[in-house]
Amino acid sequence: TGSPSHILEIGHHVYAGARDPVRPFRALVAGGGTGDATVMIAQQHADAGIAAEVVHLDISEASMAIAEARIAARGLGAVRFVHGAIEDMPGLGLGTFDYVDCCGVLHHLADPAAGLRALHDALAPDGGMGIMVYAPFGRTGVYQAQAMLRMLAGEAPDPERLDAARRLLAELPETNWLKRNPHVGDHLSQGDAGLYDLLLHRRDRAYAVTELFQLLQQGGMRPVNFIDPARYEPSVYLSDPALVARIRAMPWLQRCAFAELLAGNIKTHIVYAVRADNPAGTLATPDGPEAVPVLRDADGPTLAGQLRPGMSLAAQVDGLRISLPLPAMASDILARIDGARPLSAIHADVAASAHPGLDWIGFKNEFDRLYAAFYGLSRMFLRRPYKV
Repeated sequence: TGSPSHILEIGHHVYAGARDPVRPFRALVAGGGTGDATVMIAQQHADAGIAAEVVHLDISEASMAIAEARIAARGLGAVRFVHGAIEDMPGLGLGTFDYVDCCGVLHHLADPAAGLRALHDALAPDGGMGIMVYAPFGRTGVYQAQAMLRMLAGEAPDPERLDAARRLLAELPETNWLKRNPHVGDHLSQGDAGLYDLLLHRRDRAYAVTELFQLLQQGGMRPVNFIDPARYEPSVYLSDPALVARIRAMPWLQRCAFAELLAGNIKTHIVYAVRADNPAGTLATPDGPEAVPVLRDADGPTLAGQLRPGMSLAAQVDGLRISLPLPAMASDILARIDGARPLSAIHADVAASAHPGLDWIGFKNEFDRLYAAFYGLSRMFLRRPYKV
């Protein structure tokens, strides 16, 4: 499991928590490789009892064979495998999709905007995409090394290019940016495949936040949210009230761009996007007592038992510790989150036992702070009643 394309993320970011739970689901994994996203989408929807068809599209028959074997091993039948390129989709007759996963692919295309437009044209009007592309600042050193290797062996056969890369890596001085970036390690840990993909790929483009927004616009899409949201909020990294006040006045996308520059360690951007003509928004904050909070990969009562007063929700992300404060009532609220109770029921239970007389506004203020922390690290999402 991971991001993009976790079932809770899709429901929250693409459908604002309110997709019809009995409506069949059709997903495209564009550039599915050896099947990580295909397996996850198919398995999670099968586990949830949602009728889903997943189309796995890839240009590599070898990778697709691995994905097919993984699907067969799990007995997941509603998966169709198609050999082809994203750019060829208009002629493949694949139909339309509720969701498109395109992870680590667009930045390798000759024309990423054309590829994105092909995906857009296959998307249902209320559908959305989960996209991952490389980001420049967290990959500092990668593109300098790529440039050196183009100078050394740009047009040579691949075995010679790999040999040149190994020799160069062995000689890098301590001041070299790749050597100074401890958070990029595919060339060290993943053998020739990792070395080739990181430093020798003939098409490799990184996108800063503003450049990714421009790409989405060119493809007829608009961003809904980045994963994990907290990493794109500058106030997570800053404590100076004057700076925070200035930043909070910025538009959302400008804040995201500022956070990327400030943190300096974002290696990839994962973004959920919908068609530009789709008015749907995201649930950045709960909008009513009918919302149902759902924890990802966690159990509310168990978490509640682990909390102590004054604790924060912390994560270590590529060398940077993110700490998000939790409210005083965090454990009392978490103990009542089971993925089924709406906020109204959780409030009533808390007010009846743990905090007698607690009104809705007081409860909502506490929950919003709890939600901001867990949602910021993609660990809590919301469902809302489906309205026809």
